[in-house]
Amino acid sequence: MNFKLQKGGEVKIIPVTKETKELEDANELYSYLMKKDLFKGNCGEIYSNALYSKDKVILLGLGEKNKITCNSLRKAFYNLGVELMDLKIESADISIPIFKNIDYKNTVQAIVEGLLQSEYSFEKYLTKKKTIPSVENIYLDILEEKKEETIEAIEETKNLIEGIFLTRNLVNEPAMYMTPKALANNAKKELEQVGVEVKVYGAKEIEELGMEAFLAVSKGSSQEPQLIVMNYKGNPNSDEKLALVGKGLTYDSGGYSIKTSNGMVTMHSDMAGSASVIGAMKSIAMSKLKKNVVGIIAACENMISGKAYKPGDIIGSMSGKTIEVLNTDAEGRLTLADALWYAADVVKADKIIDIATLTGACVVALGNINTGAITNNDTLMNNVNKAAEIAGEPVWELPHNDEYKELIKGTFADLKNSGGRGAGTITAGLFLQEFVKDTPWVHLDIAGTSYLSSKNAYLPKGATGVPVKTLYFLAKEY
Repeated sequence: MNFKLQKGGEVKIIPVTKETKELEDANELYSYLMKKDLFKGNCGEIYSNALYSKDKVILLGLGEKNKITCNSLRKAFYNLGVELMDLKIESADISIPIFKNIDYKNTVQAIVEGLLQSEYSFEKYLTKKKTIPSVENIYLDILEEKKEETIEAIEETKNLIEGIFLTRNLVNEPAMYMTPKALANNAKKELEQVGVEVKVYGAKEIEELGMEAFLAVSKGSSQEPQLIVMNYKGNPNSDEKLALVGKGLTYDSGGYSIKTSNGMVTMHSDMAGSASVIGAMKSIAMSKLKKNVVGIIAACENMISGKAYKPGDIIGSMSGKTIEVLNTDAEGRLTLADALWYAADVVKADKIIDIATLTGACVVALGNINTGAITNNDTLMNNVNKAAEIAGEPVWELPHNDEYKELIKGTFADLKNSGGRGAGTITAGLFLQEFVKDTPWVHLDIAGTSYLSSKNAYLPKGATGVPVKTLYFLAKEY
């Protein structure tokens, strides 16, 4: 889908709100539809005469004018993109609406993103592809004085979509192909070409680093663990670094605390945190943000064999802290413990965000709407919330009273890797906090938001790419 700042499309798109009274090019049609109660202007509602009229027009509802947001625009124009492809429309004219409560550039970004989101599908393993050819050209009618920022908005949004679609593809790939080494190879392939330095460490080097917790989780698998470190130096004049640490379980059987058969079906998605880091790093590098960002992934499988770690084991960690293993299915926090310590102690990051499909408890608490969060720094948490609001990826901070920390104190070791059924998302996050030193840190639990059992507006069934946009805007703005 190409965007051109001129007229020339075969179909005219007319965005309308529920309060619209008059339309220059479709007044008669619009009035008739409203009178017959055939079109109400609801958000994402579409009426088209493109199949039977010489003057092809598509009306696109935006909802109530005072309730329009960037996210509602994304949803509406996603629906439009789907409709254009269904009708096999090759090109369309769109006049960019002006809203009092939304910046013009943000309006352009939301419209462009919604249209581009409609192009995604994962059909790699289908013998018969379902994809309808994409719309070739979208002609945007814009304010002349806004031309430069419109071009910037389009390019930035295209870069974001590159990262989101990359993340989705990595997560949707079956675990038989998306092994730790395959994940590392994909990171190198996708990121080195846009100027990100990627270093990959194997089992021997991981052992030399003292990452005992990470290695313990990986022992049951025949696949070699990989520590993936991605370094983007967008501002060589600054020593400040943001670290993005992603959970990288390319498959999680639960180990000896084995999951149910149904529970294992989607566990190829347990590396969504790592995929979102790779996707965000690509978007950041493509947009040439003037920030320094380091991505860190401890990638492995959690499997069962004679070498696998067991409930009751006591293991070490890179930090020197010891951990009682009460549940081998609470493995992500063990790999992250070493990755976070690496971010704090070796990289010496100024800010750390970890992203993980960490707990089923987060899905119970927040469903698939909000990403759960735990933090040790209110300022950083506020900045994450602002970035998430821009992105349309809501985040909900959970409480972290000191009393919760008592639940993860060990009896025979410093810590235990499970605080029990109650407050599972909170105790998992507080476990991770033990490995960030005093570095400002936010933990994002994306167990409910990174992978969906059914589509939700422009978020498809399967991998969603959440929270690539949040990470991008955090790096850009804060």
